[in-house]
Amino acid sequence: MTVERKSSLKKNKIGHLKIKNYKFERVENFKYLGVILNEDNKNQIDLQERINNANKTHFMLQKFFRNKNISKKPKLRLKNTIIDKTLTYASET
Repeated sequence: MTVERKSSLKKNKIGHLKIKNYKFERVENFKYLGVILNEDNKNQIDLQERINNANKTHFMLQKFFRNKNISKKPKLRLKNTIIDKTLTYASET
């Protein structure tokens, strides 16, 4: 297996990884299994996206939560199963 890296001295330049006949482009961040990974191992972008997705889900279900004819039990169950799971998806710590 031959591995060669082409990168410049500048940090802003993105290099490539070549293994045999395959060339892989180096990117700053990407989404894998619903989690945003980046080269700095900082998860602020991923956390902000999860918070935004939970907010979108909450506002999408806002009519259901405001309905006076529905008791608290199904509302709480829906909150726990959908909104909380959206917020905590793939957060190990």
